[in-house]
Parts: sequence; C-alpha cells; structure tokens
Amino acid sequence: MGLKSFAGPGVFLSVGIYLLKSWANGPMCTSDARLDGKVVVITGANTGIGKATALDLVKRGAKVYLACRSLERGTAAADDIKKLTQAGDDRVLVRELNLGSLASVRSFAEKFKSEEPKVHILVNNAGTMMNPLESTEDGFEMQIGVNHLGHFLLTLLMIDRLKAAAPSRVVVVSSNAHRDAETLGLDQMHFSHYSEENFSSWRNYGRSKLYNILFAKELARRLEGTDVTTYSLHPGVIATELPRHMIQNAYLDAIVRVLFWPFTKSVVHGAQTSIYAAVEPALASESGKFYRDTAEATPNFKMLEDVEEDSRNLWETSVQNVKLTVDEFEEIDGTML
Repeated sequence: MGLKSFAGPGVFLSVGIYLLKSWANGPMCTSDARLDGKVVVITGANTGIGKATALDLVKRGAKVYLACRSLERGTAAADDIKKLTQAGDDRVLVRELNLGSLASVRSFAEKFKSEEPKVHILVNNAGTMMNPLESTEDGFEMQIGVNHLGHFLLTLLMIDRLKAAAPSRVVVVSSNAHRDAETLGLDQMHFSHYSEENFSSWRNYGRSKLYNILFAKELARRLEGTDVTTYSLHPGVIATELPRHMIQNAYLDAIVRVLFWPFTKSVVHGAQTSIYAAVEPALASESGKFYRDTAEATPNFKMLEDVEEDSRNLWETSVQNVKLTVDEFEEIDGTML
C-alpha cells in the first residue's frame, strides 16, 4: 500500500477534526464597540480567558486593571498585552488580589478606590476548580470562597464606583456545571462542614457556579434603576489551567489535552461571551440574564424550589459571611443590602 492509499482517509479525518473544532469554538463577538476612556477590572487576568478578555478590551481603548493573585504572573501577562497592543503602562495595570482572602479583597478595593473614581466594567472571571478539600483564609471551602464569596465582596465594595460610572456592567463568569449542584446548600459554605467522606469537589464547584448565576440575578434586582447592569455566563469547555487539580500527572494531562483538543474551545474563543457581555450595546437594556456562545441561554435550576427566594437567601447569607463593616455598609448604600 502506498502513500496514496492513506491520503483519502487522512484528508477526511483532517477535515472532520477541523469542522469539529470550529463547532466547539463557537461564535465570535462581532461588536466593534470602543471603550476609550473606560476603566475595567478583570479578576484572574494573568492567564486563560481572563487574559484574552483583557487583551480584547485594551484593544478597544480601555484602561484595564489585571487583578491577580500572583503579581509576577500578572506583570508577565501585562507585558504581553502591552507588546501586542502598544498600550502604555498607564493603560494596563496589575494589582494583587487573592480571592481566597477577604482581607486581600478589601485591600485591593481600598487601593483601587484611591486611584480611580469610577469603574465601568467589572469582570468577575477568576476561579478555581476541582480542588482537594481545603480552606480559604477565612474558613470557607476553597471553591465557594474563591468563586463566590470573594467576588461577592469585591462587587459590593465596587458598587459606588460602578454607580459613579453608570452606565456600567458587572460580568460574572459561571459555568454549565451549575446544573450539577444537587442543592442550594447555604449551610455548607464553611470548610468545617466537610470531611473527606462527605466532600465532593465537583458538586461544590457546581454549587459555586450556581451561586454565580443567582448572585448576578439578585444583584440586577437590587440595582434596578441605577443603570448598572449584570450578566452571568458559561464560557464553554476551554483548554485552560482551570482544571489543574483534576489530573496532576503532567504526562497524563498532556495526553488528555491532546485527545480532547477537538472538543474544547481555544482560549480566545472561550473569552468571547465575556467580551460580548462587557461590550455589546444591545445588552444595555438587559440585566440579570445568563448567556452562552454570545447569546441568551436558560440556566438549569432543577435543584431549586423558588429561584427568586433562593437568590435572596443566598445574598443575605453571603452578606453575613463576608462580615461587612459599618463603613463598608455606608459606602455600599445599605438600602440595597
């Protein structure tokens, strides 16, 4: 058998993989909206879809703060973005933010407020997935603490800056994994609730993503009439560092990534729904909705009895857990709490 005998199947396979990858990547955000003079904060912007989102918004003229746990990695990402966009140091900035520490969240917000009177777009992008059982600095299960409570507090502390910039937006990166949360579990946020026997990392990840959607929904209700709008979204299944806790063997991880490559979005494509929610003019009159592949989608709330009441209960429980100070309460505008 010669090479020609393999040409037909090889071409067919290549075309098939190309079409499959194109389908998996999904649509691009087609908005050409400019963000000149706008201030943006993106959490977890040193890598993955956070970095891709930052790059896109800088290209649109925004001043972007990369809020990262590692200043070293954040600075490297900022350098990459500046090289690709020719933006100056005054348009791509890095600030330390560890969402697993409420003290770090407060420190970030205080520093940011000393620098900026407004924030036009807040992208709650950072996340952690499939962690082993571990606690945040404040005693919460890690995924609940980082994915939900850290962002919850950050958003509340930025409310005055968002209102000052109105029309402004809060974009919350969730996941279709929210459908795998078996219960709302508001009494299960603390690390002390768990043992190795009763802990499911995937279930808690799903619950944290459910909280993201309910938070965006309830925040929209409480901000109605302020011209601050909110959006939650599923970015897609993406080849990023997020699942780093799932496979800790480097060789096995590499093999799995190659095998699943045709079924996953690229990082650039994975950022498109975040970008869409941040810039699409048609969404200016919408708030509290969920999106996937740059289009509105319907979340799966099969585990909830009353979505509106559960959203309010999540909000109230989260307020209690982040322990707002009197000064923070007044800055936020206690009437919305």
